[in-house]
Amino acid sequence: MGPTVSVGSMQGPGLFILLLGVLVTVHELGHFLVAKACGVKVIRFSVGFGPKLFGFTKGETEYQVALLPLGGYVKMAGDSPHEELSPEDAQRGFLNAAPWKRALIVVAGPVFNLVFPVLVYFFVFVGPHEAISTKVGFVDPAMPAAAAGIRAGDRIIAVDGEKVQTFDELREAFVGRFDRLIPLTIERDGKQQIVEVSPRKLIENTTPVESVERGQIGIQPSRKPAVVGVQPGSPAAQAGLKTFDRILAVNGVHTPDEASLHEQVARTQGPLELTVQRLRSVEAGTVTGRVPSVEKVTVPRQPGDDGFSALGAEPSDMYVVAVSPGSAADKAGLQAGDRLVAFNGETLRSFNVLVGELSKLKEKPFQLTWRSADGQERTQQLAQAPLTLKNKHGDTSELALGVRPWLPSSAELLPVDMVTVNLGPWEALREAVVIVPKIVGQMVKVIGGLITQEVSHKSLGGPVMMYQLASESADRGLDYFLSLMALISINLGVMNLLPIPILDGFHLLSAFWEGIRRRPIPVRVREMANVVGLILLVALMGLALFNDVTR
Repeated sequence: MGPTVSVGSMQGPGLFILLLGVLVTVHELGHFLVAKACGVKVIRFSVGFGPKLFGFTKGETEYQVALLPLGGYVKMAGDSPHEELSPEDAQRGFLNAAPWKRALIVVAGPVFNLVFPVLVYFFVFVGPHEAISTKVGFVDPAMPAAAAGIRAGDRIIAVDGEKVQTFDELREAFVGRFDRLIPLTIERDGKQQIVEVSPRKLIENTTPVESVERGQIGIQPSRKPAVVGVQPGSPAAQAGLKTFDRILAVNGVHTPDEASLHEQVARTQGPLELTVQRLRSVEAGTVTGRVPSVEKVTVPRQPGDDGFSALGAEPSDMYVVAVSPGSAADKAGLQAGDRLVAFNGETLRSFNVLVGELSKLKEKPFQLTWRSADGQERTQQLAQAPLTLKNKHGDTSELALGVRPWLPSSAELLPVDMVTVNLGPWEALREAVVIVPKIVGQMVKVIGGLITQEVSHKSLGGPVMMYQLASESADRGLDYFLSLMALISINLGVMNLLPIPILDGFHLLSAFWEGIRRRPIPVRVREMANVVGLILLVALMGLALFNDVTR
């Protein structure tokens, strides 16, 4: 399925109800089918809680849809210790069933929630869909790709002999490949050639408690706009250029990215008339905002043909556009507009290089040299510190220096090259079978992180967050909605296996206990455990709802 399929005709409430309705039905269907197979009498199968909306009875089971779509249940005969059963139903009661049967019935719900995403992801992956290709849009001049001779416009078709078709496949191909020569097969001007590149090691956080080591070669699929950095007293500064000016045209010729700037400057002799976009500060009462304006600047052509040097400027990559309040950089005195010069005595030419070095250092100290807007250089010993990052779905904390380079806004992003990927049924099934256990493992680690407080409790979300995510899928299409459904289904499956009273995990533990001890858990102990479990769940739901509201 491709992203062209839309669910935009459905509104947030409808998508939210559909999402919960399907997941609850899948979970309860697991309990229902295995209970029937084990000979336990099922009195009612309900999607939703509260008053019955509609339903029917078939055989000994009533099937219904209830008013509140925030859950559902399977009512089995004898699932309460105090329930009185007729003699003919006594042997078909849930609590009277053999422990192994109860264990199967209990575990079936979470298992269905964990198996269902395989089917969902199969339909997401199967057939044709659009993905970002491996065509290079930008090459970082200080990174291994540039040293290997890779240029913007090249298409990478294999890594170490393994074919790659999408940029995601290209990134995954570098997991565990770094600090050694890796052969890349590239296509340039219709011809193939092999180049060797030595990726730098990057430790990337994939979840709040998990990281992966991958090679980084310094390429991006997106084309980078030509945004300048201007040193005090330079020819560019004297001509009127300012740091973070974006070059729109050179002598009337449109230059959407750095590659086109280089091409146009190489063709031009004499003064360069630049059309630039500049952000100007505008005050409205107590609020200060920035609005774009278009300016004309004429720069005498300087020696060099790489575009920026011909303007008497440089790329903006090492200039700080923002400093996070309270961060290590903020406490050291770095400000917006400062230029990063050196890291541990080594000249910095790329922000990606800095990110890679910081990922390896963790909390270890390092020396940073920067130049302020007035041209003064400072060198200071710093260390990354935990920094709270805010987003619409919650706060996360990670080690960071707290500086950010210029990045294009969504309106300034240039289109990337796309490719149509067509997965057959077996390939799609293989991808689905691989991705689900990976997500399960990540969720287990996150839950463990919440218990050990490595992950902030602010990351928890409740029904409001789920409603927001479901509503977003109206704009993002069917594939996003199905992927969201799969993620939440996995979440429900993992959470329900936790040994918390009133959850399936505790009932599974009870069945194992009885099977080993040859006697059931006393009714009084079970009732007290249910009360404790209910209090824990209400507290957890209250915390999630509080996070939803405070977001």
